[in-house]
Amino acid sequence: MLKGKNIVLGVTGGVAVYKALDIVSRLKKQGANIDVIMTKSATEFVRPQAFQALSLNLVVTDLFETPRYWDIEHISLAQKADILLVAPATANIIGKVANGIADDMLSTTIMASTAKVIFAPAMNTKMYENPVVQNNISKLKSLGYKFINPGSGRLACGDIGAGKLADTEDIVQYLMDIESPDEEVEQDLVGKNVLITAGPTIERIDPIRYITNRSTGKMGYAIASAAEKRGANVTLVSGPTSIAAPPNVKLVKVNSALDMYEAVIKHKDPQHIIIKSAAVADYRPETANEHKIKKLPGDMAINLVRNPDILLELGKTKGNKVLVGFAAETNNVVEYAAGKVQKKNLDFIVANDVTVKDCGFGTDTNMVKFIDKYGNVEDIDKSPKYDIANRILDKAKEFIKVE
Repeated sequence: MLKGKNIVLGVTGGVAVYKALDIVSRLKKQGANIDVIMTKSATEFVRPQAFQALSLNLVVTDLFETPRYWDIEHISLAQKADILLVAPATANIIGKVANGIADDMLSTTIMASTAKVIFAPAMNTKMYENPVVQNNISKLKSLGYKFINPGSGRLACGDIGAGKLADTEDIVQYLMDIESPDEEVEQDLVGKNVLITAGPTIERIDPIRYITNRSTGKMGYAIASAAEKRGANVTLVSGPTSIAAPPNVKLVKVNSALDMYEAVIKHKDPQHIIIKSAAVADYRPETANEHKIKKLPGDMAINLVRNPDILLELGKTKGNKVLVGFAAETNNVVEYAAGKVQKKNLDFIVANDVTVKDCGFGTDTNMVKFIDKYGNVEDIDKSPKYDIANRILDKAKEFIKVE
């Protein structure tokens, strides 16, 4: 919980500055004490008085302004902070900290602090994807700094892609999670790259209609969240879902099975563990109409063609990767799932009977069986999906090759 926590909010320049006001408001409602440091460029977008009114504390903007207290202000705030959140975080502040530059109040305070430092980037898509910025982010992550991944969509500049400040609700939830009693999760996946697929795919018939399935993505997103909390570098390839991606996870959004195939193949090489929990359509319409198909007398037939089997392709070039599949069945669960383990060169498969009440698609709980390549079958009783996610990761660790 955040009640009584001292949070220093660093606000840097950009059009997302106004969203930082909502962060302050939400944190105050959680009972946190907020001190705000604004860079000079941030004050060009929102006046300090706005943050002052919400935080109920004086806002610091200048390293060389006359101190309001007897102590040195940047040292005082650095020592006071339980959490130092930078939101929005520009490429400039990320670059400064990554390269040891402390030339304003915010960068100086970050350098002097031993608190948890969390960056929530917000910038133009091409800037965010620039290798220099990504290298700076990777460097800071390796030093223990945390990042809340930006969202994707239309940016203020008109570009479409990653770079939007994460939702303020998600940012505050992230802070609550790291301060919760269960934050002392064993960091047993630090340095490991984990790719997870989640959700359904949709196969277009025409601009109005498509073929899909009942998957909501809850299981895959739970695995992604659990892996991130255990220190892994997580890539989440997700079909359409209404679930917010866990903070600090690289989200790759896809629609069709072909989209997911391309995304997985593109990101597979650096992975240590690949967990294919998505419900991928086996078939797609042979042709997708450019315009809406009009209703005509009589019946209509749609010719379907096979989609590529992503798991089968991964198994062909598996190498030392740990490869985990999923099997949602309605009968002969063990028999069908065991056959997939051998056919697709898996280390193990997570199988479940989707006809069981409160298990499978759209539920918060599941009951599964682990069937490994040696023929062992392990029953996992009905549990929250997050708990099952950790059991899956525990099992996957057993197959990691010692390097």
